[in-house]
Amino acid sequence: MFASETHLVPQKSIFEFTVKDIDGVDTKLSKYANKIIVLLNVASYCGLTDRNYTELQEIYDKYKKDGLEVLAFPCNQFAETEPGTHMQIKKFVKKTYNGTFPLFAKIEVNGPNQHELFKYLKATSGGIRGFYRDNLKWNFAKFVIGKDGVVIERFAPTSSPRMIEIEYD
Repeated sequence: MFASETHLVPQKSIFEFTVKDIDGVDTKLSKYANKIIVLLNVASYCGLTDRNYTELQEIYDKYKKDGLEVLAFPCNQFAETEPGTHMQIKKFVKKTYNGTFPLFAKIEVNGPNQHELFKYLKATSGGIRGFYRDNLKWNFAKFVIGKDGVVIERFAPTSSPRMIEIEYD
């Protein structure tokens, strides 16, 4: 019998990570402590873009005052559906969806150059139906993070952000 895999991942929270925002500024995720977070990889030119950005902005507008944060990480690893520069991505989200939730620098979520944050998220969230634990399969994979910075649940890319709202409302 194999020992639990949890010993392979240091016991920590997302609040121990520093990431670059869309403008290139280092941001400590600890600034989001004591908030419920929906953290996901995003893309501007994906078949899932319109529904996800629209619904994410709706739930962000509705629950931000109650401590919800949506943290979006652009990624171009899936069929090159996020080819733009940081400025182009920022402009697209603002103009097309009136996006006001935080956007971060484009990153990789799988493979040898994957960002340490996503390595941690995948290792601590387990797999979901039809998805493997170690890799994200597409854009808009969603992680719900508790106020303590630990993953509560992982949702598939095809899951509507409204499912998260219903589950955690």
